[in-house]
Amino acid sequence: MVHHHLHVPEASAPPLTGHLPFADAPGVPDPIEVTSRCLTRGGRPWFPVSGEFHYSRYPAAEWEEELLKMKAGGVTAVASYVIWIHHEEVEGRIRFDGDRDLRRFAGLCARHGLDFIPRIGPWVHAEVRNGGLPDWVLARDCVPRTDDPAYLDAVRPWYAAIAEQLDGLDRAHGGPIIAIQIENELYDRPGHLLTLKRMAQEAGLNAPLWTSTAWGGVRLPPDELMPLYGGYPETFWTEADGGWPDTCRKHFFFTHHRDDEGIGADLRPLTAVRGSAPDALADRFPWATCELGGGMAVSYHRRPRVAAADIAALGLTKIGCGSVWQGYYMFHGGTNPVGERTTLQESHATGYPNDLPVLTYDFQAPLGEYGQYRAAYDELRLQHLMLADFGHLIAPMESVLPAERPWGQDDRETLRWAVRGDGTAGFLFVNNHQPHEPLPDHPGTSFSVGFSGGELSFPSVPVTVPSGASFCWPLRLDVGGVRVEWATAQPVCTVRDGERVVLVLAAVEGIDPELALSGAASVAAPSGEVSHVDGWVLVTGLRAGTDALVEVECEGGERVGLLVLDAATARTAYRGVLWGAERLVLADGGVVFDREEMRVHSAVERPSYAVLRDGVFMRFELGEGRAVGEAAVRLVRAAGVAPEPVTGVMGRASVPEDKWFETVAAEYVVSLPDDLPGGTLLRIHWAGDVGRAYVGGVLVADQFFSGRVWDIGLDRVPVGELRVRILPGVEGDVYVAEGSRSSAVIERVELVTIRRWRVR
Repeated sequence: MVHHHLHVPEASAPPLTGHLPFADAPGVPDPIEVTSRCLTRGGRPWFPVSGEFHYSRYPAAEWEEELLKMKAGGVTAVASYVIWIHHEEVEGRIRFDGDRDLRRFAGLCARHGLDFIPRIGPWVHAEVRNGGLPDWVLARDCVPRTDDPAYLDAVRPWYAAIAEQLDGLDRAHGGPIIAIQIENELYDRPGHLLTLKRMAQEAGLNAPLWTSTAWGGVRLPPDELMPLYGGYPETFWTEADGGWPDTCRKHFFFTHHRDDEGIGADLRPLTAVRGSAPDALADRFPWATCELGGGMAVSYHRRPRVAAADIAALGLTKIGCGSVWQGYYMFHGGTNPVGERTTLQESHATGYPNDLPVLTYDFQAPLGEYGQYRAAYDELRLQHLMLADFGHLIAPMESVLPAERPWGQDDRETLRWAVRGDGTAGFLFVNNHQPHEPLPDHPGTSFSVGFSGGELSFPSVPVTVPSGASFCWPLRLDVGGVRVEWATAQPVCTVRDGERVVLVLAAVEGIDPELALSGAASVAAPSGEVSHVDGWVLVTGLRAGTDALVEVECEGGERVGLLVLDAATARTAYRGVLWGAERLVLADGGVVFDREEMRVHSAVERPSYAVLRDGVFMRFELGEGRAVGEAAVRLVRAAGVAPEPVTGVMGRASVPEDKWFETVAAEYVVSLPDDLPGGTLLRIHWAGDVGRAYVGGVLVADQFFSGRVWDIGLDRVPVGELRVRILPGVEGDVYVAEGSRSSAVIERVELVTIRRWRVR
């Protein structure tokens, strides 16, 4: 038996307020402010969730539905790089048409109640050619990313063009822009960052928050830019043979260290962070993030795999560490546009240490390159639903770490846990997951957490914290007249069901859910046992599921429900307006809410959804989709001998030249049936080094092999046959997470149709 204990003190000191020169537009009904501990909106603590989605890497016709997917996933603010080379590849011809229509994208965010955060560079990185700077800028006699007047002369009209596009979309005019990021990953030129901010303001750009990335020992102009941090579960930019980086490992521990020295380390000398004061800005700014890893790109020399559990554990751990703004990069994948003069990906050819695919920028994100739902989307949605209802409680709470905690990053035995609390209530966070090196079960685990009003000890019987689990449990959470003193299930959200408020919780797989309640006059638990212990009502023996609804009549007469869903069912839960009221919906697929309509995106043959009404889930069938034919694949040329490896910048392996795809690559023809329904993916199960797909000799999709299936969205491919060429690779100098790239073979193909069902 292992009993874990900590005491949550009263707040150490009131947060600083009014100390920063950030100001919202006069007269807005919900002014945004920054304290040293958290952000506030309309005078209330505010916990935003932002997700990166690059509009210029996605078809404009599909933006609205994808934004609604993000909103349903709990994203409250959409961040997007405004990538200069995508808009002005040719000097003097700035394009905001079609998929580059920045104004329309920002307007769609506003239309659906999403905040917008343009990250305006001019250098953005984003795995784009030249970090987003057009070739013609680099051809000038200037020093980019400095106050060189020749460089600033190029930037000034670009900022003016952005300002013109976003005119009237600031907060003063009721617009969605809550923050503007200046530059990206510039760690040692605070004066230039300030120059860029002033130029943006002079151009007419306005926002209550001005931000900067803050990793790598950054130096910022004092109090002018809000530092935003990051953390990834894996990297594509480290060495092929470097193993799992320690800078990634650290994010699966509870700590109060904000910086991640590893992000951008391939473009920054190591001496840049040595000797810098860690988290020097922590006494003036809250812990906010803009780049928590929603996935990870693959480069030619390093091809990591990121699991949903990795993303979920990292995100939840950051909340426990003290984050007050969850910002994900990427939340939605995309595809590089086709350049007029060159390809537009980061590559050795442009002096970067990493070769990236020409087209794909899927990033293994929660929403994929073609809008595919991934398991990480469901995992994060659970956390974001919790923040939507309880983020105002969590944001001002300080993170408290136990006295006994891991002795270092190689400690896999000590339980990793923390509490966010305010001295009277809080939330307990546990993370027992990390990539690559599984953490052990922790049998016989119990906790006690001391508050000013006494100590909570739980659960009633010690439990085993399973390997791979990460969760949050509420401590002294008030819900509609009843107090949940503690629960061994994670709060998801609240929803009004008739005359009562229902708190929805998610059971942790492998841990029996228990509830300890105060303020309850009577409790009915059809699937559990009710007893009275230490003045509380204790509910045990619950069988988590759609019928695990604990009915509570409060001492004040209010009625409250506590619904404990099993872990798998909880990951199908959405909350949105349906039939004129806010509803809890369970669905076989992804759900979006759009005014009077709900849409379900599902690959299930006969999907259904269920709605909670009067304590019961009413289930509805959505019908059966039209049958889809099969794709046929045939080999027309076997692979030759793999080309000799070539190295580029920093001695890293380079992508083989285009000529090898004409001579050495295995070539397959994939024939597609006529009249495919919209939303159909060609899913290729394959092995090899690099795969490229063509229609009529035009490259339409590509992939570096990492052990993952290769999806191609057929909505974006002209009708006809697809030619797929796969290069074999030689072993060595390339890290592949899973499988061998030495062969060049398509094992099988399948058609997966994600249909869209409308519910009015």
